[in-house]
Amino acid sequence: MKKISNLLLVAALALGFASCDKVDDLPLYGAGTASTIKASATTIAPAPADSNNVVLSVSWTYPNHATDSANIKYTVQMDSATKNFAAPYTVVVMGKPKADFIAKELNNFLLSRSYAFNVPVTMEIRMISSYANNNEQLKSNVIVVTVTPYKVPPKVALPTTLKLFIVGAATQGGWDNPVPTPSQELARLNETTWGGIFQLNGGQQYLLLPTNGDWGNKFAVPNGSLAGLSAGGDFAFNAADNFPGPADGGWYKLIVDFQTGKFKVTPYTGVLPTNLFMVGDATPGGWDNPVPVPSQQFTRLNSSQWQLTVMMNAGKSYLVLPVNGDWTNKYSVANGSLPGLSAGGEFGYNFNDNIPGPAVGGNYKVLFDFATVENYPHGKFTVTKVP
Repeated sequence: MKKISNLLLVAALALGFASCDKVDDLPLYGAGTASTIKASATTIAPAPADSNNVVLSVSWTYPNHATDSANIKYTVQMDSATKNFAAPYTVVVMGKPKADFIAKELNNFLLSRSYAFNVPVTMEIRMISSYANNNEQLKSNVIVVTVTPYKVPPKVALPTTLKLFIVGAATQGGWDNPVPTPSQELARLNETTWGGIFQLNGGQQYLLLPTNGDWGNKFAVPNGSLAGLSAGGDFAFNAADNFPGPADGGWYKLIVDFQTGKFKVTPYTGVLPTNLFMVGDATPGGWDNPVPVPSQQFTRLNSSQWQLTVMMNAGKSYLVLPVNGDWTNKYSVANGSLPGLSAGGEFGYNFNDNIPGPAVGGNYKVLFDFATVENYPHGKFTVTKVP
């Protein structure tokens, strides 16, 4: 028994000495530092011949993440100025302190945002460094560049008539051809984009015709049974299937982009008028309501655009009414003091302020467009001086 007791004592002492051994401190890894980025150029305006070339390189300082440099992830983001990188064009590289931008990829991004050919666009660029698993994300400074998209052939050839009409059971005119105009004619919004506002019947179909009354050619879809196609997708010239309309009837905005070969259908939340009239001290008729017609009544051009040429007084204001003689509803602006608004901008239904007229009196063409490519719930107006 005494031998066993001695053995237990030796074991206890051994454990006691072992428990007193000092454990090394755990390693402490410092935090990384945000990189500073710079661009190889601040003005990028490639020619179509440069489409496969690198036209912009973005480089940065080392972010000091506590890992091997090969394991550091760099995410370079580019977006339109003021968009706050909400939906950026993104290039991701691992382990190297530079990202390259190819002309055609950058150009395709700009065209997908409906920017005009050969018009400079202000863009912002930043870089986010991190571990490969996205931990410890560090944002760099933001730099500004201007990029000019170059012209490329549209994916779908433009209608030779430069016009577009909607026909089908989804429309108010049904399959009767010719279709009623101007209510079923789309507006040409820019060189390669057409759009319109239509009241569509739920669960029906339609086609787009370049010539009203002619079934010889059409724009349609390759496969009308694709899921989600009623909200948009690819279209083509003389494709096999009708466009599927939305499941629910109502007012919709249809945008047809020949540059990308895609169409888009979204619910229209504005109020589309049947007539428009201008009233205000910027006009010859002043604030008298009803206004004189036809001199202050707009002409409807198509499904979504109204136009009026009128003599306007300098430094005054006006409203646009859907019903002549009725002050109940109006088209106006949210803030009449915005710089440049006399030449055009966003309008709304029953907004607070009058629309500011031009500073210089004269003859002006006023266009109200309810189907712009911009994300305006109601639409956009433009004012242009004419001889």
